[in-house]
Amino acid sequence: MRAVGHVLRAELVGLAGVVERNTYLVRRYLWWELAFFLWTVANTLTIVFIAEGVEAAGGRIDVERTTAVLLIGAVMWAYLGMIFEILTETVSWERWEGTIEYTFMAPLSRAVHLGGMGLFAIAYGLVQSALLFAVVAFFFDLSLPGANFPAALVVLVLASVSFVGIGMMTSVLPLISPEKGTQLGFVAQGVLLVVSGVYYPVTVLPEWMQWLAAISPATYALDGVRDAILEGDGLEALGDELWPLAVIGAVSIPLGLAVFRVGERHAKRHGKLKRSG
Repeated sequence: MRAVGHVLRAELVGLAGVVERNTYLVRRYLWWELAFFLWTVANTLTIVFIAEGVEAAGGRIDVERTTAVLLIGAVMWAYLGMIFEILTETVSWERWEGTIEYTFMAPLSRAVHLGGMGLFAIAYGLVQSALLFAVVAFFFDLSLPGANFPAALVVLVLASVSFVGIGMMTSVLPLISPEKGTQLGFVAQGVLLVVSGVYYPVTVLPEWMQWLAAISPATYALDGVRDAILEGDGLEALGDELWPLAVIGAVSIPLGLAVFRVGERHAKRHGKLKRSG
């Protein structure tokens, strides 16, 4: 009986030790845990604001138009999210393949390195999104007779440049934090999802979130593509979306490169380049 008591005590001590260890890990990465909580909040708010969007429309829904609006939002976000994801995982991919030191020592500038990743992300995302749009449109039998696809493509290209620049900034996170930096990049993606009006009009957001929407390239990209496809607007009519995208792209690319260089120097100085944890 005493032996059983000793075994039980040992197991309980071990159980408590595991709980205590994970408690310390949470305390150690408390800011990351708060960031992931924000990601959960962002996804929940996205669902809630869809309902707010229905209410803002007076509860009257044109099913075909609403389907088209949601389809464009979903496909656009899949495309922009793909660019964001590929650039955010730039460092993680190199670590998985064991090539990070070779890549960072290669005789090419960081602008060429990250620009190449961005170009691949755009090409891959365009192919995947075009297929996704075609398949879903077929299932719902959507009719878009007045769609101006060339104008929508111009908006998409400008939005891609902006997202490449933002992706360069988030790609530095795995360098700074090998443990959870990649996940934090997805948190930033989730925040953009909430404020950019992917599934609902930006006007249903609180005023302070509308200010964030005003600096998100996804907001202008979604408005521009929807206007081009649903209303048939040309480039002249899309000026209010095109010039903000051009400005954000012109600022985000050099800023993204500068942020990455700072993070790269930090990683090399603290021995985090090849670390995976």
